[in-house]
Amino acid sequence: MDMVNKILSIVLPPLVLLSLFLLSPLLCLFKLFNCVRRRLNTEDVTGKVVLITGASSGIGEQLAYEYARRGALLMLVDLREDRLPPVAEKCRRIGSPDVVSVGGDVTVVEDCERFVDETINHFGRLDHLVNNAGIIEFRAFEDHSQLTNAVRQMDTNFWGSVFATHFAIPHLKRSKGKIVVMASASGWFSYPKLSIYGATKAAMINFYETLRIELGPEIGVTIIGPGFTKTEMATPEILAKEGWGFMPVLSATTCAKSIVDGVCRKERFVTKPSWIGSFFWVKTLCPELTDWFCRFRMKPNSKHD
Repeated sequence: MDMVNKILSIVLPPLVLLSLFLLSPLLCLFKLFNCVRRRLNTEDVTGKVVLITGASSGIGEQLAYEYARRGALLMLVDLREDRLPPVAEKCRRIGSPDVVSVGGDVTVVEDCERFVDETINHFGRLDHLVNNAGIIEFRAFEDHSQLTNAVRQMDTNFWGSVFATHFAIPHLKRSKGKIVVMASASGWFSYPKLSIYGATKAAMINFYETLRIELGPEIGVTIIGPGFTKTEMATPEILAKEGWGFMPVLSATTCAKSIVDGVCRKERFVTKPSWIGSFFWVKTLCPELTDWFCRFRMKPNSKHD
């Protein structure tokens, strides 16, 4: 068996590269065909039921408004329940026929089961589950004096999405619905001081890519990879303090519109702004360069807190 692995290690890599080179025209045509097909078959979400976690601010709030403008029925969930009524009222005002807001902690399994059940009890169905709730902390790993803070990020970002998804799947199967996953470019690009946050997002990407295969065509999965987006957790001032002030920041409104457009086109991945995706190729082809650049950006702020 060791000999077989040695042979495969020698033969297979060049064979795969040669095959990709020879098949590249066909692959490009296939990608183009799929792109055109998705744009011609955009989903109309009028009257569809959409559950959004982390809906009281940031991208989640803007996603609620974007779905509302398109006539969707909304279930808004957030730990900060007192901040949901103004969001719900605006959603009604700009086009949503019915909006319900409930408090819920995505890190609590019972809460996730409850708000999914409340969605079904009120609307009778569920079409889109938007796993948006998440938290971020800029901190070098060695500066974590309390590792429980790191656990909290994993509980919220990863397990919070997994819990809600588990209870939503039976209902999404009935509606041939979609799961929207708010991951991050940091799930595949190693930003300094975001080791824990990036790990939570990498876990989400891997989990939902696997789930897409397991669920097959019954439920669509769209993974979102936003770059730096202006929210309460990532203001231009915070980014400047952490050495990323030179990066252009995308507005949450623009980000939300692009996300819903991509979801309705049944995109597998939505990366916004799209130029962020170029870093994936740089990291893949020349990881040493990205390591050097990130260390360079970290130097002015490398002093421990």
